[in-house]
Amino acid sequence: MAEKQTILTEEGLRKIELKLEQLKSVRRREVAERIKQAIEFGDISENSEYEDAKNEQAFIEGEIITLEKMIRNAKLIDENQISTDVVTIGARVQVKDLEIGDTLEYTIVGSAETDPSELRISNESPVGAAILGRAVGEIVEVNVPMGTLKYEIRNIK
Repeated sequence: MAEKQTILTEEGLRKIELKLEQLKSVRRREVAERIKQAIEFGDISENSEYEDAKNEQAFIEGEIITLEKMIRNAKLIDENQISTDVVTIGARVQVKDLEIGDTLEYTIVGSAETDPSELRISNESPVGAAILGRAVGEIVEVNVPMGTLKYEIRNIK
């Protein structure tokens, strides 16, 4: 089975590489030290510190494998080739909420770079999927659990 491509910007790839380096060089060592200390406490069969450290070690190793796979399957977005005619991955899109009147500016990214606090939304999210391929001036309806949102696409950068 082919692995899923990870769509990333240059910045997103750098962040993943930094996180991977942090896990490999710092976190692995910290957890190994915790395991060593827990073993020194004696009987590990009833040692919750040892169990906790081993669980954390498994989590970190899983994260490392996931990040390595994302990097291996990365498809970089060339920011110089992002269209401003229609919404594409990598574009910054200004939309107006037609019910509330608020104007928001989303950056459309692959799912690996999603960060709602920075208004970086996935191309697979309801809003991201609804506005992909749309042009300035178009009205889009987005079905979300709370109902239907209506956005007008105001600008594409």
